[in-house]
Amino acid sequence: MSSANDRVAQLASHLASVGPSLKDKVCIVTGAGSLLGIGRATVYALAKRGPKAIYVTDLYDTELGELANDIRKTGIDCIPKAVDAASEKAVEALVKEAMDTYGRLDVFFANAGVATGSRLHDEDEESFMFMMRVNALSAFLGIKFASLAMKETGKGGKEQSGGSIICTASVAGIRSGAGSPEYSASKAAVINLCQTSASQLAGTNIRVNAICPGLIETGMTKMTFDFARERGSTHKIGQLNPTKRYGIAAEIAAVVAFVASEEASYVNGQAIAVDGGLSSSHPIVPGKFH
Repeated sequence: MSSANDRVAQLASHLASVGPSLKDKVCIVTGAGSLLGIGRATVYALAKRGPKAIYVTDLYDTELGELANDIRKTGIDCIPKAVDAASEKAVEALVKEAMDTYGRLDVFFANAGVATGSRLHDEDEESFMFMMRVNALSAFLGIKFASLAMKETGKGGKEQSGGSIICTASVAGIRSGAGSPEYSASKAAVINLCQTSASQLAGTNIRVNAICPGLIETGMTKMTFDFARERGSTHKIGQLNPTKRYGIAAEIAAVVAFVASEEASYVNGQAIAVDGGLSSSHPIVPGKFH
């Protein structure tokens, strides 16, 4: 393994000539099926950085074919696959296929997830464990199998261990008030998994980070936005946010693509809030206290 000084010199050279920052790299994105989702937006953001291949997955492949065709038009291999991101066998097989085909894995975006708006006493053991399975277990499996693959060298032009694993958490995992108890608990688990894994992978050049979106217009939040549009109150969504607005999936995707690249080579073990500043303070009604 190269020394820290060699690594710094290598990165300095890279950052001085950033172009297609994912050139020759192989990426996997889970939860890419939703037409308005963060996963799908991230696939397009990664493609702009010129990787060799992107695996796009979701529980069902219904919406993945068109996405894959779009990406292939840019000259990038894009492989759509139906994968249960919370199944150990399925995730292991997905990573193995990437390694067998390309000899390397460089980026894994564990984005599969679900949400509810339920309250504490409406939740039960079944709903809680379902949420933990889809949101937290899927992140654990992605980190486990992606990191093993990212350590492998000598194939696919990869000369040293390394890679970037990004998991979708939420500002709900940072503090209360942004989601149901079971959802918030699952996202807090994702954050801790990323931080613990980053520590345990020390010395491998494998970075693990959590992205914590705020209120973003996606398929998951569609009901909220549709209801606001029906009432003509869309302008009120995000009014307690310092930016005075909600976010869009492309804004999250841009951060994920940055963290995936070597441009973020010193970003590791972090819970990165992309929320317009909402989590920077306790929300207050404008004019009440300042």
